[in-house]
Formats: sequence, structure tokens, C-alpha cells
Amino acid sequence: MTDESLRSVTVERTSTGHFVATNARGGTITFGSSSDPDADTEFTPVELLLAAIGGCTAVDVDIATSRHAEPDGFSVAVTGHKINDDLGNRLTDLQVTFRVSFPDGEGADRARAILPRAVKTSHDRLCTVSRTVEIGTPVTATVEES
Repeated sequence: MTDESLRSVTVERTSTGHFVATNARGGTITFGSSSDPDADTEFTPVELLLAAIGGCTAVDVDIATSRHAEPDGFSVAVTGHKINDDLGNRLTDLQVTFRVSFPDGEGADRARAILPRAVKTSHDRLCTVSRTVEIGTPVTATVEES
């Protein structure tokens, strides 16, 4: 693998149950534990995964459709059931639902026409996040002594 293909974030603890993730470009996002009563509005790691799935495919679909027409409305709902079974904690029944509307007009008609194909192409080939979840990949956890 090349250095160009490497993607990374660093997660730092800010206080009990609270963390900040920083990407290589300096962007940050805070998140926390759902069991922390002070974290009511913070995203949990599971919610971040759902947002990553929805965000990844939303970008693909937006690029494909908005070159024809600017949408009047564009939202993506991502749901899943968190379960604990013999395989441990995990999400099942992941569902991604697009709600996209376009104004009247020829460009908007083209955007509406390609919307289903854009969603399918993102799901089947383009969205790195959902492709990784569906195909699966090993995750290696190590501890470095400091």
C-alpha cells in the first residue's frame, strides 16, 4: 500500500467518556459515551458510524445529481439495530434511505432520473464506508508502551 492510500484519525480523551477525533488536515469532531448523562447531544461512536455511512453515500449521490440541478431538499436517514449476541455487540439491519427532491425543469428531470442509479452505484461500488462494512475487513488493535 502507498502512503497516498493511507487515511487516519487520532482520538484523544478529553475527560471521562469524552473524546475528540482529529484528522490529518486538522479537522475535529467531539463524541462521547451514551452512558454519560452529560453527553446528551454528543454523537456516540455508533452514531458516527451511521453518519459515516450516510455521509459517504450522500456525497456520491450529491455529486452525480447536483451537476444537473440543485436539490430543493436532500436528506439521508441511516438506521440500524444495536444488538448483543454470540458475536458480541454489533449493528444489524442497516438501512439507508434517501429523501431528495428537485424543482421543476429539464435539469431537475435528469437529476430525478439518475437518482436511483446514483444511489445504487454508490452502494455497489463507490462508498468506501459502506463497502468496507459490507465486505468486512480485519481490525487490528495493538498497545504501544509510552
